[in-house]
Amino acid sequence: MITIDELRRKYIEFFKARGHAEISGKSLIPENDPTVLFTTAGMHPLVPYLLGEPHPAGKRLTDYQKCIRTGDIDMVGDTSHLTFFEMLGNWSLGDYFKNEAIHWSYEFLTSPDYLGIDPVKLSVTVFAGDESVPRDDESAYLWKKVGIPEERIFFLPREDNWWGPAGETGPCGPDTEMFVDTGAPACGPDCKPGCHCGKYFEIWNDVFMQYNKKADGSYELLARPCVDTGMGIERTVAMLQGKKSVYEIEAFTPILKVLESITGKTYGVSSSDAEIDRSFRIIADHIRAAAFILGDPKAVLPSNIGAGYVLRRLIRRAVRHGKKLGIEGLFLSRPAQAVIDIYKEPYPELLENAGRIFEELEREEKKFLETLQKGEHEFEKILPNLLKNPDKTMPGRLAFKLYDTYGFPIELTEELAAEHELKVDKQGFEESFKKHQEISRAGSEQVFKGGLADNSEIVTRYHSATHLLHKALRLVLGNHVAQKGSNITAERLRFDFSHPAPMTPEQIAAVERIVNEQIARDLPVTMEMMPPEEAKAAGAIALFGEKYEPIVKVYTMGDFSKEVCGGPHVSHTGEIGKFKIIKEQSSSAGVRRIYAVLE
Repeated sequence: MITIDELRRKYIEFFKARGHAEISGKSLIPENDPTVLFTTAGMHPLVPYLLGEPHPAGKRLTDYQKCIRTGDIDMVGDTSHLTFFEMLGNWSLGDYFKNEAIHWSYEFLTSPDYLGIDPVKLSVTVFAGDESVPRDDESAYLWKKVGIPEERIFFLPREDNWWGPAGETGPCGPDTEMFVDTGAPACGPDCKPGCHCGKYFEIWNDVFMQYNKKADGSYELLARPCVDTGMGIERTVAMLQGKKSVYEIEAFTPILKVLESITGKTYGVSSSDAEIDRSFRIIADHIRAAAFILGDPKAVLPSNIGAGYVLRRLIRRAVRHGKKLGIEGLFLSRPAQAVIDIYKEPYPELLENAGRIFEELEREEKKFLETLQKGEHEFEKILPNLLKNPDKTMPGRLAFKLYDTYGFPIELTEELAAEHELKVDKQGFEESFKKHQEISRAGSEQVFKGGLADNSEIVTRYHSATHLLHKALRLVLGNHVAQKGSNITAERLRFDFSHPAPMTPEQIAAVERIVNEQIARDLPVTMEMMPPEEAKAAGAIALFGEKYEPIVKVYTMGDFSKEVCGGPHVSHTGEIGKFKIIKEQSSSAGVRRIYAVLE
C-alpha cells in the first residue's frame, strides 16, 4: 500500500531518471503576485520560466510543492475538500513535448515499478477544439500509441481541457487529463471522465502550452512550447489505498487520533454522528493548513487583512468546532504537533519554526475565546428587544452583524436563541453572508490561472525598484531589515520589511532620496548564476532560511545592490522613473509596510 512519502519519492525518482533536475518547492506566500494570497498550484512559482525566463536548473524540472486554496473553506468538512495540499509536478521548458509527456505519464501510472494501475482502468480526455483552436488530435493519437483504446479517449470542450493564459494574453494551450475507473456504477448513458458522480477519478493533468493568445483574441503557435503537469498527493494516495476519503490516509490519521484523545469521542466507522465527524475533519484540515502557513519561512501572522485574515479564519473555525466537540480551553498545539511529526522530513521548516507555530496558535486561540465572550455579551444586550418581537425571530442581519463584527458563529447564535425559544432568520443571514463573500472575493483573492498577473514594462520597473528600496532601507534603518513580502501591480509597489518601530519622516525622506539617487546614476543591472553559498559570500541579500536551488540568479545593480531574485528586471536603473513613498504603516508585529509609486 503506497504512502504519501512513497508517492513523493517514486515520482521524483522517476523523473530524475529521465533527465529532470529536482528543484525545491517554494514558499506558500507568493512574491510579486497580486492575483493570489497563497501559492495555489505546483506550477505557480514556475510561471516566469514557463513564460520564457531561463531556469537556473535547466529545461527539465520536477518537484513537490505545498499549496493552499481558500475558495472552498466553507466546503471543508466533507470527505474530499482540503485547504492545504501537496502537488507533484514535472516541467519541460521548451525541451520535450507531447510525445514524451504522454509516454511517461502512461508509464508512471501503469508500470508495476511505480503506481501499477491496471491499464484497463485508465481513460483520458483531450481538447475537442473550437472555432479558435483545432482539436488536439496529436494527443489522442499518442494515447492510442501507448495503449489507450479509442473508446476510452474522450474529447471535451474548452471548460474541461484548456489552460488559459495568466492574463488576457500570453502562453496557453490544451491539456490532457487522466482518469481511473473506480468501479462505481455509471450515473447514466452519458457518464464519462469529467462527470462528478464518483465513477471516474482524475489522477493527473498534463498541460501543453503551445499557443500564444494575442491582443486581438487570435492564437499563434509558440516557438518554445512547454509542458506543465500536476498530480495531487493526498487524493492520489487515497485512491491508490482504496480509501473513501482523503481523511483516512496517514496524512490525517495521527491528527484525528490526537483529537479523539482530547475529546473522548470517536471518529469514523464507529462514530454514529455525522456532525462529529465533520468537526473532526474541519479541525484536522484547518490545523494542518495553519501549521504550514505559520511554519513557512515567509510566514504571515493572523490579522484582519489578506493572507493573515485567511489564517485567522482557519484557526477560529478550528476552535469553534473544538467547542462543538466539547473541548474547553486551549488545544490546537496538540494536533499541530502531530502535523509537524508527520511532515518534518519533507518540510523541515515546520520543525525549525515549531516555536512560532505553537506561540501564534495559542495567542489566536486565547483572542478568539475572548471574542466569543464578547459575542455572548452583545447577544444579551439585544435579547430584550428580540423577546418583544411577536414572531420570536432574530433578523438575519443582526445574526450576521454578530458574525461579522465579533466573529460570533451563526451556530452559537442559533443555540443561544433556542435557549430563549427564539428562531434565527437563517435565510436573511445567508443573504447578508453571500453579499459579504462577493465583496471579499472581488477584493482579495481571484481565481488563479497562471503566475505573475503582469509581466509588463511598468511591473518590471516597479519590481526593480524594490531592490533599490530594500538596500536603501538597510542603509537608513540597519541590517536587521529583511524583506517579508511584496505585492506589485501596474499602479504601485507594496513592500513589507522587518523593523520594530514606525519610520520617522526624516528616515522616509532619506530612503526616498537614496533610491532616486541610484536611479539617476543609471546603474547597469546584471545577472549571474551561482550556488546560494557563493551568493551569500558575495554579499547578496536573500532569505537564506528558505530553500533555494543548487544554482540561483543574483541580480546586481551597479555598486549599490546585490540580491537573489527570480523576477523581471530593467537593464539600467534609469529606466525605473522617479520613486515616491506614499505611505508607511504597520503590517503586523515587528513588520512595517511601504507603499510607493513611480512618477
